[in-house]
Amino acid sequence: MLLDYCCRCCGYCGYTLKRYGPTSIKIKTNISETWVVLQNLLMCMVSFYAIYYIVVSVCIGVLRVHEVDSLLAPFDYRTQPSWQSPKYLVTVISMEVTYVLGGLIFAWIVEEWVWDYAITVTLIHIGLTVAVMSDFPSTEHYWIALGSGLVMMIFGGQLLAYKLFRNNFVYPEELLNF
Repeated sequence: MLLDYCCRCCGYCGYTLKRYGPTSIKIKTNISETWVVLQNLLMCMVSFYAIYYIVVSVCIGVLRVHEVDSLLAPFDYRTQPSWQSPKYLVTVISMEVTYVLGGLIFAWIVEEWVWDYAITVTLIHIGLTVAVMSDFPSTEHYWIALGSGLVMMIFGGQLLAYKLFRNNFVYPEELLNF
């Protein structure tokens, strides 16, 4: 009822909004397309955590750190940030290397939509971190490492996807003569 006539915020826009009933909105997706997206997301999640645990294991072996719980390592954000702390180095290095390698694997799995899957996997990872640690991560070093890793994953994966699959991309100038 509120959105039947016009924008109520200032009355300046002058747009008349029509109310759409539930029968007039049609979803144009196939069930098979949805399954493909969910299958790709599952493969991205499995590969992300497989890479994470492999990199954590290698970092623990190389840096000879024994106080790291390798099962909780992907979710541990409570480690005090210090470049002299081997436990913190294991956490940061494993996160950053996982995001870089994950972007390359995501480009191989999903070809063009690396950024979409990278953001989705990161949001799921944040949700799992909250569930496993029973607390919302409020430390700024966690968010800085997560954000920089996500940026590296997106740009690295998109760059690789462009290099490998550039013949499959559709460019806007090609659509003009379609």
